[in-house]
Amino acid sequence: MDHPVSTTIARYIVLLPLLGAALNFLAGPWLQKTFGKRAISLVGCGVVVVAFALAVKAFAAMIAVPPENRFMLDELWKWIDIGGLNLEIAFWLDPLSMIMTLIVTGVGGLIHIYSIGYMHDEESYWRFFGWLNLFTFAMLVLVLGDNLWLMFVGWEGVGLCSFALIGFWYKVLANTTAGNKAFIVNRVGDWAFVIALYSLFAALGKVGHPTLVTREVAQYAPLLAGMPGYLGMTLVTFVTLLMFAGATGKSAQIPLYVWLPDAMAGPTPVSALIHAATMVTAGIYMVARLNFLFSMAPATMTVVAVVGGLTALAAATIGVAQNDIKKVLAYSTVSQLGYMFAALGVGAYSAGVFHLMTHAFFKACLFLGSGSVIHAMGGEQDMRKMGGLRHKMPVTFVTFLVATLALSGVPPFAGFMSKDEIIWEAFAHGHTVVWGFLLLGAALTVFYMFRQVYMTFFGEFHGTHEQEHHLHESPPSMALVLIVLGVLSLVGGLVKIPDFIATFKPFEVFLEPVFSSTATRAIYAAQIHNHSIEAGLGFVTFTMVVLGWLAADFMYRQGAIDPSRFSQAFGGVAYDWVLNKYYVDELYDFVFVQPYLWATRGFAWFDLHIIDGVVNLAASITVFGSWLSGLFDNYVVDGLVNAASLVTLDLGGRLRRLQTGSINGYLYGILAAVMVILLVRAVLHV
Repeated sequence: MDHPVSTTIARYIVLLPLLGAALNFLAGPWLQKTFGKRAISLVGCGVVVVAFALAVKAFAAMIAVPPENRFMLDELWKWIDIGGLNLEIAFWLDPLSMIMTLIVTGVGGLIHIYSIGYMHDEESYWRFFGWLNLFTFAMLVLVLGDNLWLMFVGWEGVGLCSFALIGFWYKVLANTTAGNKAFIVNRVGDWAFVIALYSLFAALGKVGHPTLVTREVAQYAPLLAGMPGYLGMTLVTFVTLLMFAGATGKSAQIPLYVWLPDAMAGPTPVSALIHAATMVTAGIYMVARLNFLFSMAPATMTVVAVVGGLTALAAATIGVAQNDIKKVLAYSTVSQLGYMFAALGVGAYSAGVFHLMTHAFFKACLFLGSGSVIHAMGGEQDMRKMGGLRHKMPVTFVTFLVATLALSGVPPFAGFMSKDEIIWEAFAHGHTVVWGFLLLGAALTVFYMFRQVYMTFFGEFHGTHEQEHHLHESPPSMALVLIVLGVLSLVGGLVKIPDFIATFKPFEVFLEPVFSSTATRAIYAAQIHNHSIEAGLGFVTFTMVVLGWLAADFMYRQGAIDPSRFSQAFGGVAYDWVLNKYYVDELYDFVFVQPYLWATRGFAWFDLHIIDGVVNLAASITVFGSWLSGLFDNYVVDGLVNAASLVTLDLGGRLRRLQTGSINGYLYGILAAVMVILLVRAVLHV
């Protein structure tokens, strides 16, 4: 890492999507009108596909060199040089950012291609691809940014693009409201992230190394050990807690997860790209990137693990009662992100990143599969109005089932390799409570996913006759993408097989240089290393998976158990709580939104009646004073001036008569004056 390899390939990977966005936004309407939507498709998809090809080339170059040399730096130009802060626009390629780049451009490219068919009837076709390209650019800046400020620029960029894409169909109020909600909730977490960056920079300045360049922060972070911070915490604990607060917003964790399910209002490709494969993983990436810092803060690590475990379980319970096909997947995403955070919190960074990758495969497949169903159903998203679609949509059904098996953690699908690893790591690192949360979440995951499969693809069709008449498989551009993602959901996890089965883990080995700090290695060394225990707990996890599937099968395929028996238990109160997402939205509305609105209305009333009243009164007094001043000026000042001028004029007129021009007259006058003076002096004796 001390001497990274200089490269120029990273800039092209990042800038190509920006070029696509610029073309679509600036010339998109003209291109679409002149050459048709194919021109937009070519630009929008082409730039991302080429970026993926370049990423593959960079990956090939990276694995060709020894692990200690797998660090590439692409420097463009000086960005900030102020107050000791020296930053450049530069991109950093190491094993972690390499994996993220392949996911963003690879899965993202597939979703771009899928959008050709899904959005074909959209009038603002160019605008959709413009935002999609711009989002990809921002995500790549976040991932490849050489320093934390550049990462934050990408962080905010994906937030902006997410807002625009969720509310893409802006004429529907619910869509724009969902976009606003996502934007505002993410800002809550972002302020914490910004404070963390400033605090970290100031602390590094105190030890003589003011920097936010990530590799330099990693180098000097050990100097911060034991440094006092704020609120009775060490500096590292304070900073990492704030960073995690930022991550809870972007990656939809308790308590800031509420925006993600509502974000399903956006077009389905948006749900797949932003809310499954890329943006929501930003928080995971950030924590993994700064693993050397988080590993120095055991208290923060515990918070991350517990919040992740709780989120995984809570979101899974909500998922079992949802009837909207995309809402089920949305809560599934929240739950799976919880698994990733739990892995990071216990110190299993590789396992967290591994699940991030496999999740991108099968969750994108599931979201796009749901989009295929919604496309065939004419926009219908309620699973209670579906059923029996497997005969009409065989490709969608098979790929959806494969992705479901992967998400459920069924061997040998991708999800089994990554999720089972996380559950084991939680136990191996001594977090048994978190392990319990994840284990229960695994059973619930299988239940709600097979409930979805059975309600959508099995049984009788419950839609309208017109919907049934128009049921059809999606066009090749969409079906082909589903097949590719289905295959990845099947084999994508084979890059790391559980140790109790075989010692084959190239994925973990590839990431080792990134997770090599002293603090991170100490956490790894402290865990349990026992294949027999791992195998036993793996069997327990698999048993929970089977139980979850059996419950769903008996209820929603065989009909042997009436689901209403459970929904009506305890008077239906428990079901209502789950169905209504524990009333968290209502709680936030009561605690935060309504008081805020009341406060703003109060301030508006104060402004309207008090501030404006004072201003208006001051204005009236000023007008009255001006009127009085005018009167004084007109009748007093002007009167005196006029009187003085009249007196002067009159006196001047009288005196003017003395100036006759006669010398004799003047002499007589002088003589008279002298005589008067002499007379006066004589009388006064002076």
